[in-house]
Amino acid sequence: MANVVEKFGLRPYRKLDGTPLVGAQNRYTIASNYGTAIYQGDLVVPVTGGNIERHTAGNSTAVVGVFNGVFYTDPTTQKPTWKNYYPGSVVASDITAFVVDDPDAVFLMDADAAFARADLFQNYSVTNANGNTKTGISEVQLDVSESGTNASFIIQAIDISQDPDNSDTASANANVLVRINKHFYRSGTGI
Repeated sequence: MANVVEKFGLRPYRKLDGTPLVGAQNRYTIASNYGTAIYQGDLVVPVTGGNIERHTAGNSTAVVGVFNGVFYTDPTTQKPTWKNYYPGSVVASDITAFVVDDPDAVFLMDADAAFARADLFQNYSVTNANGNTKTGISEVQLDVSESGTNASFIIQAIDISQDPDNSDTASANANVLVRINKHFYRSGTGI
């Protein structure tokens, strides 16, 4: 049976050791007027100045985690605002992002093509899709065509979902369990 097509970026699933990932996330900042939208489920990277930005496909910079939402004071209405996504170009001094940054976190992710069991344990890149502004959810997917053993690939596939609606390895869009392969807190490089 074909998989259900649902793009949702990286969705927190569990920890690498099998224990639950109980909503753990930390605060980071986004620079005032940063122009790129960041959606819930997008990977984010640390940048100089102490802020984070959206990870883009093909970028081998170590990832700090997965974006989970943002809080800021709306510059037009002056009201406190919580959103699933950062819309970009917000001029505010209090833009606080929430990021699932545990290096041992495992995430559920949709593959953009057929994903066979033989594809497990390889490293992958992600697609560079924008998110959905109505839901605030990311639409990045595991890029099956960009894989290998090179440590510069951002994620690593570790299992195929057991969800009967999304575990068909003969068709596109199987859900895959992944971990962040090139995590900032494991790289030891700093910025």
